[in-house]
Amino acid sequence: MEPRGVDAYGYFEREGSLGRVQEAFAPVVAAARALVADAYGPRLHSAYLYGSVPRGTACPGRSDLDLLLALHHEPADEDRDAAEVLARTLDEEFPQIDGAGVLLYGRARLLSEQERYDMGWFLACLCTPLLGPDLAEELPRYRPDPVLARETNGDLAALLPRWRARLDEAAAPGDVRRLSRGIARHLVRTGLMLVMPRWGGWTSDLPESAEVFARYYPQRAAQMRAAAAVALEPVSDPSVPRALVDDLGPWLAEEYTARLGTKTPR
Repeated sequence: MEPRGVDAYGYFEREGSLGRVQEAFAPVVAAARALVADAYGPRLHSAYLYGSVPRGTACPGRSDLDLLLALHHEPADEDRDAAEVLARTLDEEFPQIDGAGVLLYGRARLLSEQERYDMGWFLACLCTPLLGPDLAEELPRYRPDPVLARETNGDLAALLPRWRARLDEAAAPGDVRRLSRGIARHLVRTGLMLVMPRWGGWTSDLPESAEVFARYYPQRAAQMRAAAAVALEPVSDPSVPRALVDDLGPWLAEEYTARLGTKTPR
């Protein structure tokens, strides 16, 4: 499998565009643009889409809508409250999405040295401009190198106990489904990031990510493929995400730290 997602010089190509949004999701994107502008007004610097909708790979009724909002200031309680209302409104009004999520960051933090190889990279390479000036113009170009891999997903060991606690608290099947999807997605992304510097490319496609990982770790290929399946079709059986957290997770965290190191504390 040849590396992709980078240009001829090895730099990331920005994935997604408004031109790739499928017809079924165009009304959702239009509503999101209007709701964001109305909710945040002059507090908003810029807004971005990310995930399957701007990549043009979303499945009606199954995919969620993901937004990143850059504010002129660090998010306050009123900003977080507005984000919850925004996400709930979109989810309730549009059956073609299965949930909506809103990430909030201050402009200065997104451009900070601390976030240069984490949220800065995420915005510049994986997010599609929706409103306002594009902060990617103030960020460097990126390559799939070990520094990027360490600073994006090098904190898996710290996440595992939090996931276990959340699984213990999850009671409703819907809660377990959301957790299973989030946990599985994160593990597959971490698996890809682990091998990304050796592969030299990038993909947001979860089954493809599992296959790239499998080339380097065939002994864990079946588990990673299973995680990719859960990420696409979340389950309500808590034993499934629990098995991922208790077996694949610790091994992946240990291997990640051994090869790439630990993410710089925030």
